[in-house]
Amino acid sequence: MSRDYDAIVVGARCAGASTAMLLARAGLRVLLVDRSAFPSEIAHGHFIHRHGPGRLKKWGLLDRLLATGCPPSTTFALDTGEVRLVGKDLVHDGVAFGYGPRRSALDWTLVKAAIDAGADFRPSFAVTEYVFDDDRVVGLRGTDRSGGRLHSERASITIGADGRGSQLARTVRAAEYDVVPTLTCWFFSYWSDVPATGLEVYSRHERVIFAFPTNDGLIAIFVAWPICEQSAVQSDIERHFMAAIDLAPELAARVRAGRRAERFRGAAHLPNFLRTPGGPGWALVGDAGCHKDPYLALGVCDAFRDAELLAIAVEDGLSGKRPLASGLLEYERRRNEATSPEYQLNLRRARFEPPTEDELSAQRGLVGNQDATNRFFMASEGMIQQEAPIPLHGCREHNAPSSLRSIRDQWRRSWSLEL
Repeated sequence: MSRDYDAIVVGARCAGASTAMLLARAGLRVLLVDRSAFPSEIAHGHFIHRHGPGRLKKWGLLDRLLATGCPPSTTFALDTGEVRLVGKDLVHDGVAFGYGPRRSALDWTLVKAAIDAGADFRPSFAVTEYVFDDDRVVGLRGTDRSGGRLHSERASITIGADGRGSQLARTVRAAEYDVVPTLTCWFFSYWSDVPATGLEVYSRHERVIFAFPTNDGLIAIFVAWPICEQSAVQSDIERHFMAAIDLAPELAARVRAGRRAERFRGAAHLPNFLRTPGGPGWALVGDAGCHKDPYLALGVCDAFRDAELLAIAVEDGLSGKRPLASGLLEYERRRNEATSPEYQLNLRRARFEPPTEDELSAQRGLVGNQDATNRFFMASEGMIQQEAPIPLHGCREHNAPSSLRSIRDQWRRSWSLEL
């Protein structure tokens, strides 16, 4: 029986909208649905770095994102309390190392790109159940909240991009592995009149502070605590939040001279897991397939990467290049190969494990050498390939590692730069 669609994508945030866009650009008939109205905010982190900005440029969307008023982050300040390093002018081929668009701007940019590519989009659409033919998912039923009318749609593959609590994952009983319970709680808000040119990270006494510029001239500030402190923090969020900010006096001075523009938001249900991301007639992408603590800010960039991997598997499967089942197995293999090292590193950082003496030595070895610091940040963010030795004669540590690779490898074992 012919299907109404080649693919139905449930969830129109960064993973789902990207997947729908890529499939539609490949000429497939795509339906994208989401229970929310758009554009709209969600209480998630929204800093994009590493391979994320490059993908946005490749997809032709970086300029559209900038047009929303999202500024580029061209500096990266890292302050451990013992060492402070600042990478400057971190731009390569016209792409800054990071961008922090509000989710309403980012997600709507991606949804519009999917629509432009030919995908059908239904916001305010609530999935009520998934439809099976034997053990194979063949579509879904849902209601349009504006009218309450029941809709039935069929597709060759149904893709869940519906977050860590994915209804599709529960329905098909997708297996979970490498599961670690929640390690941190996060609270965040936005300030006006606080100067900022890029990402700032401060680590203090089992607290970590992230600050970066975002839309509307605001700066976003996120603070994490160990999950065991959630109740205490929630009892007086503003007091605990500002006490954490005060551990970084230079940032605190700027923040206290500005004005908080929005209420505090938070998250404390942040389990870590990978799920089997594909089966008969279904697939998972984004947080539905792999959810991680926000510490390393990998969520958005990994969603983009996995959207590409899944789109390749689906396109090949539906075009007959190879069986869809084998393509989904390859999707899982490639996803795990890409994400597993960072998944484990992220767990260590979310446990607030301190850097080793070797790692601290590597950090100190860059102090005073701006060129080496800039090159290191850019290499760590994947912006450049650089293996040549760095001249460290201007640094304070005579026994510092003598090559960028050595420093980079040591720092990648530390908490500090894999954001």
